[in-house]
Amino acid sequence: MDFELSDEQVMLRDTVREVLTRKYDIETLRATTDSPLGWSRDVWASLAEIGVLGLVFSEAYGGMGAGPEELAAVLGEFGATLAPEPFLDSVVVPGLLVERSGADDETKASLLAALASGERLAAFAHHEEGDRWPSYAVGTTVRDGAVTGTKTLVPHGDCADVLVVSARDSDGTVGLYLVDAGADGVTRTPYRTHDRSRGARIGFAGAPGVRLGDGDATELIEDVSISEQGALCAEAVGAMTKSLQLTTEYLKQRKQFGVPLSSFQALTHRAADMYVALELASGMSVYLTAALAEGSADAILASRAKLQICRSGRLVGQEAIQMHGGIGITAEYPVGHYVSRLTAISHTLGDADAHLSQLSAHLRDWDMVSVG
Repeated sequence: MDFELSDEQVMLRDTVREVLTRKYDIETLRATTDSPLGWSRDVWASLAEIGVLGLVFSEAYGGMGAGPEELAAVLGEFGATLAPEPFLDSVVVPGLLVERSGADDETKASLLAALASGERLAAFAHHEEGDRWPSYAVGTTVRDGAVTGTKTLVPHGDCADVLVVSARDSDGTVGLYLVDAGADGVTRTPYRTHDRSRGARIGFAGAPGVRLGDGDATELIEDVSISEQGALCAEAVGAMTKSLQLTTEYLKQRKQFGVPLSSFQALTHRAADMYVALELASGMSVYLTAALAEGSADAILASRAKLQICRSGRLVGQEAIQMHGGIGITAEYPVGHYVSRLTAISHTLGDADAHLSQLSAHLRDWDMVSVG
């Protein structure tokens, strides 16, 4: 496995960094996330122009044909800048589901090209009342092409033009259905999250849907979920890296008793603990990304990575707040926003306890287990 970025990947990362850092500081970030949409269409157009929106799609469908390493590099910059644009929720996840489904080429080409160009937004409607990762009941049904049910948590479902919906047919088989978000029978109740993101509760009352391929889509959904976990881990590493940077800079600048805080040994030891936690998280994120690139990633590896991300994110976030003092929790200072985003990531697709339970349930699968 090659853990170093290639020259092309470094160029991609730096280009995305330039686009996002040029737009966002804490003031513009707050103003943008307080707007009705919650993100910037100008930034979205810039991302489309440099090809980022079509990053993971095949070139045959208007994409760049990039892999998990490139996706991780881009999401790391999203994490570092807290950019609110719904790249993962509105393009990557629903787009991969469509591309990897058995849908006809015309359907794939039409939708994926529209996503890559920024003309349309999609969302994956899967979570229902009472669901808890990794179990999804999928109580939504489809009869004669009409979808009926309620999806309670649809990330960025408030702004989606088209929905990829999981539903059961008359045989009980889980399939994916393409539903126009503006179709009759579709109702949306938008909501905001503590990390200033957006979503919607979406109801379907006989809404017309087009099935994407044949057969059970459960395995496809799980595979894309692992790819999403890898992207979230990379985003979290970007947020943790920036949190540590802000903290060390603050310790060097802020004075107490006439000397910088960085001169106090106890605080430098705590900053060192943050660095260790970040390195552990970064290592597991890179490992998962490399495994995804080689096609060898599975749910257990994803859980190992996400567990470390959750633990490291909690430690880095708490220490960043504590060492900044009162300013760390103000809306005018960025640290609290990073901690909020890290918390949201840690509760997306399973928190630390959920992933620890998953790993514990598979202890008998290994010949040796070491406790560190």
